[in-house]
Amino acid sequence: MIKLINKWGIKMTNSFIPLKEANLAIIDGRASEKIVNNLEILNIKVIRSIKCNALEESISYHPDMVLHPINHNTIVVAPSVFDYYDDKLSPFGLKVIKGETTLSSKYPYDIAYNVGRLKNIAIHNFRYTDEKLKFFLKKENVNFLNINQGYSKCSLAIADNISGITADVYMFKKLLELGYDMLLIEPGHINLFNQKYGFIGGTSGNYTKDIVLFSGRLDKHPDYLKIENYFRRKNKKIIYLSDDDIIDLGTIITLFIC
Repeated sequence: MIKLINKWGIKMTNSFIPLKEANLAIIDGRASEKIVNNLEILNIKVIRSIKCNALEESISYHPDMVLHPINHNTIVVAPSVFDYYDDKLSPFGLKVIKGETTLSSKYPYDIAYNVGRLKNIAIHNFRYTDEKLKFFLKKENVNFLNINQGYSKCSLAIADNISGITADVYMFKKLLELGYDMLLIEPGHINLFNQKYGFIGGTSGNYTKDIVLFSGRLDKHPDYLKIENYFRRKNKKIIYLSDDDIIDLGTIITLFIC
């Protein structure tokens, strides 16, 4: 059992939660102007994602399908879109590393970079994780929780370092066993381009350790009140970036750049 501490005894944070108020965000290139404008009102510089032609159309702009922040200044990126993100992110002092796995449209060969993270832990089907990403995660002394859910980051909305929301029952149970404070919600009821539904993790990002961003309103989700009460219990604030229905944008990846 991990018990919220890695095997080396090093207390670690979550790479998806910025160290201070986020001032940079990577977001689906198709995100509405309303969402982008509201991020900019928060003094966040927005980098729109580029299309990854190898992926299925609905997720082809999702940043969490093509890149993963190892820590707060190092990001591993899929080879086919590496040049774009290197050009966009390197000027901010970020170390951008080219991954080894070339993505394709068929599951599970599209999931190599879609790794979930909480404090001290990486969550994925590690049979299909990019080898270079695994190498750098191991260098960070992150524990690996192997699960069958390949879309691990898509399936996990991060509340804070030790808390998250998922509709994946197995992920929920395993993280509860390890001591994380998890909320299980009903699957579906989330918009995703050309698909029946998306995932809760893809709708959200973290502005600070105490403020969570959502792409749109949760009102039509059957667990809306449960979700709001969960955040209230944890003394977290929600910022809704639009009044539209919630949409899966492949995670709003936020960073704090000095």
